[in-house]
Amino acid sequence: MLTVLLLTISNLFMTFAWYGHLKFLQNQSLFFVILASWGIAFFEYCFQVPANRIGYGEFTATQLKLIQEAISIMVFIGFAVITLGESLKWNYLVAFIFMFIAVYFAVAIK
Repeated sequence: MLTVLLLTISNLFMTFAWYGHLKFLQNQSLFFVILASWGIAFFEYCFQVPANRIGYGEFTATQLKLIQEAISIMVFIGFAVITLGESLKWNYLVAFIFMFIAVYFAVAIK
């Protein structure tokens, strides 16, 4: 469970590093936005690397990556809807469901 928590925190930072500038830094230069994103991404790594270190052994590297991607999608959906004001379309939801099914097959079935 600690691995999932750390991956979730990591993905919160990653999402803000990659997409936060679309909402919060629209009038800044691209160079500034890149530097700001790198600064935020540092904190992503501070959670991502320990999550993978702790989780490896309980999960394979492939399972860790698939779990991370599923968490990333969940975090991004919330960010896109809440922060960017985007709507969740039905076809996006279907695509996300298929991704979660893929994670289930990779992690739960031995």
